[in-house]
Formats: sequence, structure tokens, C-alpha cells
Amino acid sequence: MDERAALAMLADRLTTAGDDAAVIDEHLLTIDMLHATTDFPAGVSEYTVGWRTVGASLSDIAAMGGQPVAAVGVYGRPSFEAQALHAFVDGASDVCADVDAEYVGGDLDHHDEPTSVAAVLGSTVNTDGPIRRTGATPGDRVCVTGTLGRSAAGLALFEAGEDDRANDLFRFSPRVTAGKTLATHATAMIDSSDGLARSVHQVATASGCGIDITADRIPIDSAVDAVAETTEQRQEFGLFFGEDFELVCTVPPDHVAELKAKTSVTVTDIGTVTTEDVTIDGDPLPNRGYDHGTA
Repeated sequence: MDERAALAMLADRLTTAGDDAAVIDEHLLTIDMLHATTDFPAGVSEYTVGWRTVGASLSDIAAMGGQPVAAVGVYGRPSFEAQALHAFVDGASDVCADVDAEYVGGDLDHHDEPTSVAAVLGSTVNTDGPIRRTGATPGDRVCVTGTLGRSAAGLALFEAGEDDRANDLFRFSPRVTAGKTLATHATAMIDSSDGLARSVHQVATASGCGIDITADRIPIDSAVDAVAETTEQRQEFGLFFGEDFELVCTVPPDHVAELKAKTSVTVTDIGTVTTEDVTIDGDPLPNRGYDHGTA
């Protein structure tokens, strides 16, 4: 079975799962595994691998409106090289410092395929507790931070041999500060690691509602325009590719203006919560996105 089927099978057994991070009292805990085959193309630097591995888990904490405290990692390689290992730790440490967290170590393991794992411990900072995927209400507006398609553009640049530019695009900034601000307004929130389309499907399913996205409001990163060959490919990168680690949230309509004014990163209103179905400009939006189990 694929990743989605496996998660669905476990949903009834692990009733506390289903959000970006587990909630334990006032603590948040998350873990992610990344592989060379599915996550790191040829040309990616070990510094970027460290940054992105830990950044993915930091993003989970951001999606709950929390503050990351500390991260640990697992570095699995067929063999260890000093320069590469130092570069990985540098990347992991720097992305933690970017959000006022600390990289505190981890584990080394011999592994046939280069594989990295990161776990992050965080704390809830919102007085009403973490923001989950379950609170969207018909009439809420759907908002997204930053821009979408950076990772898709980065992959295209890796394939073209433009490694420096591609590595820059792959080193995203976890939206921790934005997440804490959004948490004071949002009714539901998720990160966009699986792509915008799948993220809104996940929120709609968890909240028992529908969502309609307006296509021309989706904030596509300028890097996409340099690599997308058609309008359809541009939309594909923004909607379905994923791995951008922006935040997707639902907000009461009378809070949107205040939220935009308070948040340091750009927040774009891209749609509305409805009573049923997930659509784009009124047409069905496929529940398609990044599959972590597929090469």
C-alpha cells in the first residue's frame, strides 16, 4: 500500500494522530524521514540535506502554532566522510538557529541509501492550545503564507545542472514566527509539504467541510516562471508538487486584514471554506500531491 493507504489504516488505531505534530500536555513532538531517492536529487549539498531534514520537522511545529525547542537527527550513509558530516550538522544547526531552536545531536547509522531523520520537540504558545486541522468552518477564508513552487523550481534547476541556485531554493525558512501569529486567528492549519491541493483536502476531511480555491490567487514563486514551460506546468508546480513547507490555514473573514497586517511574511487569501467538496474555481480539485513513498 502507499503512504496514504497506510495512514488511513492506522487512523482508527492511533486516535491521537492526524495533525502535523503530536500534542503531549503543553509539548509538541514530530519526526520525519527523508531519503536520497525521493527527497534529495543529485547536486544537493550535504548542508542543504541537514537544513531541509530538520527544517521539515520544524515546519510541523510551525503548523501547530508552536515554538520549536530542540531537534535531534539520524544520519544514515553507506560510509561517513568528515566534510560531509560536518556540513550536514552545520545545515541542521543553522536552520534551528533561524527559528530560535537548538540542534542537540542524534545518531549515526550505516545505511545503503543515504537517509536522514529529524525529530523536533516544541512547545505550545497559544493560550488556547495548538492549532489543529479540525476547526475549519464554512465561511472561513483559506490563506497561505509565502509562495508555492520553490521546490519544484529547485528540482528543475538541479536537473539542468544549476546546483547553486537549486540549493538556495531547497533551503526554505520554516514559518515558525508566522505560525505563532496565525495561531491567534486561525481555525485550522497545516503545512504544505504534501502540496496545496492535498493540504486543503486534508483540512476539509478533518474538519468535515469543503473548500473552494481561486486559481488566480495562488501565490506562485517567481522562480517557477523561469522553469515552467507552460501555464499548465506552472499550475502543477504550485498546486500539486509540494515540499514548499508553507502554512495553509483557515481564518474567519473578519480577521484576514488584521492577520495580514500582523504577519511578517506575506499571507495570501486564496479561497473559502464551503459546506462540501474540494474545488478550484468551482471544479473538482484532485486529491493529489507529493507522495513520500514514491521515487
